Amino acid sequence: MRKGRVTIPTDENYVEGTLKIAELWGADAVRDCDGTHLPKNAKDLAEKVYNTYFVVRGDNAWADKHTDELQSVLLTTEYTLATGEELIIDLRKGYSRDQLGVNEENPKKYWQVFDRTVDKEVTAWEYLGDGNVKIATTPYHEYSVNFFAVNQWDSTQMYNYITNNWNIEKHKVMEPRFQATFEHIKDNMRKWCAENENVNVVRYTTFLYHFFLVFNEINKERHVDWFGYPMTASPRAFDAFEKEYGYTLKAEDIVSQATYQSNFVNPTKKFRDYMEFTEKYVTKTVRELVDIVHAEGKEAMMFLGDSWIGTEPYGDYFKDMQLDAVVGSVGGGVTVRMLSEIPHVKYHEGRFLPYFFPDTFFEGNEENAIAELNRNWVTARRAMMRKPLDRMGFGGYLALAAKFPKFIARAGEICDEFRAICDASGDNKPYSGLTVAILNSWGKKRSWMCHMVAHELWYQQVYSYQGVYEALSGLGVDVKFISFDDIKKTGIDKDIDVILNVGDEGTAFSGGEYWNDEQIVTAIRKWVAEGHGFIGVGEPTAYPKGGRTFVLADVLGVDKEKGFTLSEDKYNIQKKAHFITADIQGEIDYGEGMKNIYALSGADVLDIEISPRFTRNVNVGEVKLAANEYAKGRGVYIAGLPYSPENARLLLRALFWSAHKEDEMQKAYSSNPVTDCTYYPESKKYAVINNTNERQTTTFYDVNGKATCLTLGAGEIAWL
Repeated sequence: MRKGRVTIPTDENYVEGTLKIAELWGADAVRDCDGTHLPKNAKDLAEKVYNTYFVVRGDNAWADKHTDELQSVLLTTEYTLATGEELIIDLRKGYSRDQLGVNEENPKKYWQVFDRTVDKEVTAWEYLGDGNVKIATTPYHEYSVNFFAVNQWDSTQMYNYITNNWNIEKHKVMEPRFQATFEHIKDNMRKWCAENENVNVVRYTTFLYHFFLVFNEINKERHVDWFGYPMTASPRAFDAFEKEYGYTLKAEDIVSQATYQSNFVNPTKKFRDYMEFTEKYVTKTVRELVDIVHAEGKEAMMFLGDSWIGTEPYGDYFKDMQLDAVVGSVGGGVTVRMLSEIPHVKYHEGRFLPYFFPDTFFEGNEENAIAELNRNWVTARRAMMRKPLDRMGFGGYLALAAKFPKFIARAGEICDEFRAICDASGDNKPYSGLTVAILNSWGKKRSWMCHMVAHELWYQQVYSYQGVYEALSGLGVDVKFISFDDIKKTGIDKDIDVILNVGDEGTAFSGGEYWNDEQIVTAIRKWVAEGHGFIGVGEPTAYPKGGRTFVLADVLGVDKEKGFTLSEDKYNIQKKAHFITADIQGEIDYGEGMKNIYALSGADVLDIEISPRFTRNVNVGEVKLAANEYAKGRGVYIAGLPYSPENARLLLRALFWSAHKEDEMQKAYSSNPVTDCTYYPESKKYAVINNTNERQTTTFYDVNGKATCLTLGAGEIAWL
């Protein structure tokens, strides 16, 4: 049996059980979890001993003596209707009073009141105290207040506390921008290192500022934005920003009409400045802590979650922290690639599901726990064939999972399979048939982080787009992320074969106002016309102008009808067979899809939904899939693409067709859509994987196109 590359949870009350499972799974590392403590003899359990470390939470003795040095969070109230000439708004309405207080530091300087009906700031207001603001109003206008709250209870501990019915001390959150508090934080770090000689990996969970997670008045989650920056904001941060950047930051620059400049909003210049400001501060501050850890001969590991905001692993400043490792939760192939491609660290680890918590591990639920484990593994495995993690692990209470022997046995099999993938692929770069670029407003900075809200959870509004990235995570293509600003500054890289633009109109992922930029539009048109591919999903290039909804309708071969051109008859409604749809059996799943898309003259309609209400042969139907010749290049439109093996194959065929590389697709290729093939040129090994729990037959093609028939068992990897 192989050993290593696996981390398991333990605690002081489950030593013997940990030893047995460590042997079964070949684990070489143990870790604690929120709410547990490592055994004193942890070094005897494994080569690596991880200990969770909280930089700014949990030191209530200090926090209680320095109540003015707790963290703040920037919030806005609900829009409130004024029915007279005066309105009193309770700032805390709709927010958890257990988690949030009111930061009353100089309200007139830092807070803002807005008349949202005319979208103008109001100056005729006063703070009455006790969380109430009185505003002079115009009847039947709506108003809101942007204000600083005090973060009284760490968001993650609050979640775990509520989920697990804890009855322990609630962790307050310290603000390191106060010099006395930061010196105390460093002293704590030194003391902790000295007292924990058995720990050789400090697992920062995480650093300074939590992602945007605040709770409502009944302590249920209210705002959950894994990318949100409101919990970094404070009067002290705003003052430091003004000193460094030379202008005053306003609350609305972050609140941004209650969108809080989410990942879906095109980032403004001021918000980009604030992100950069925060990144520089976080990385500089964390570096001082990492230096302390390194001086004690320990490794520093960052958990990409909880208080990760300001680190931006694909940003310009991440390298300055000099971390040894990153670890994060694996939701599927997208999060595997998000973790495994992070630069400037020695190793990458994924925490797999399910989490060993009582909400999953209870009597009678073992088969469901195994099913969740298998789903998580099979989805993630596709991506690991392309860029594997270096380590895997689990979190929660091991003693709880140990009560389910079938689960323990299956997890051990997965650990062995994971090590086999790592050993076979190593650092070898897999063969790629072409290079694909995702074009959005964020570019490289948010690589593999597109269309996420709360990590990789399912949302009705995003799954039809998230599937594009999930499909790409395991396809035999190179993937990069580029921004509109990249095109303006340096043009389009020569190695790119196909550009994808994915998302709803007006979002950062589709592009919004960037499509009003003549330089960007003409650069892409020229690039496609010269022989490259452009694929749009949903509402790509959407920016209504010149009578069109899609600016690059000429490239895509489709546009979206908004009622303004109904008088123009549309005859292109005949569905045609095509290279892209050659593997399709039955109906294509477009998820939420898109309404009112019609084909331009000359485009090939590959799929169209025609209402049974009409029998006309003009002005009917909604195009779901289209292909278009554009000079020497090609465009493809897809209404939506939730992840499935069949949709991944559809996307692969669309990529190769749009790049004029149809003849090269059947290299390092498996014909059955529910299987994938990866080739490692350095080791000359092929891996053909079965992504189902049933026996499958497929035709395998090597890099020279030679065909061989294969039969794969349920979930099998065939190494050739």
